Amino acid sequence: MIELRNIHKSFGTLEVLKGIDLTVGEAELVSIVGSSGAGKTTLLQIMGTLDAPSQGDVFIDGQHVNNLSERHLAHLRNTKIGFVFQFHQLLPEFSALENVMIPSLVSGTDRKEAEKRAGELLDMMGLSERMTHRPNELSGGEKQRVAVARALVNRPTVVLADEPSGSLDTHNKEELHRLFARLRDELHQTFVIVTHDETLSRQADRIIRLSDGRIV
Repeated sequence: MIELRNIHKSFGTLEVLKGIDLTVGEAELVSIVGSSGAGKTTLLQIMGTLDAPSQGDVFIDGQHVNNLSERHLAHLRNTKIGFVFQFHQLLPEFSALENVMIPSLVSGTDRKEAEKRAGELLDMMGLSERMTHRPNELSGGEKQRVAVARALVNRPTVVLADEPSGSLDTHNKEELHRLFARLRDELHQTFVIVTHDETLSRQADRIIRLSDGRIV
């Protein structure tokens, strides 16, 4: 599924990651925890091909991605990886349905098929009556569920989430945590989640603790 071998990452003279070896399997819910500055987000960005390691190898679905061109990396991100960020990053001028459809349309999917898939996912998120609403008409929890649906629309190999519940209140955090677990079970979806939230991390199948750029 995802394999990292001896990953190092430096920014100038600062070494942020110091030899990470990590494998994530199919339908696994993995949380990455650690103090600020431990390298969590940097590791997630390397897993998502948003950044390249200074040293080491990244494999996604058995494909070695280190030397792919930017065009091939963009295609891989669109088809193999879903992203959920702390702030939903929805486009304000589009409805919830349209926001979810966008990655599918970018990948070349027929519009009717993309709309059908997006509608099914929003229904799964409990948002069937909110599909035509724009982001400014949705609550914080609803926006984040739309973002999760968008991440799933192309049936990715893995969904990478960076502090997905960080901007939510307690009720919406709990709903989002339950949603990730349900999607793992019902869709056999793989998730890797960077979080400071102990409740979310405890619901994972496996907790990866980072300290000073290393797994401890």
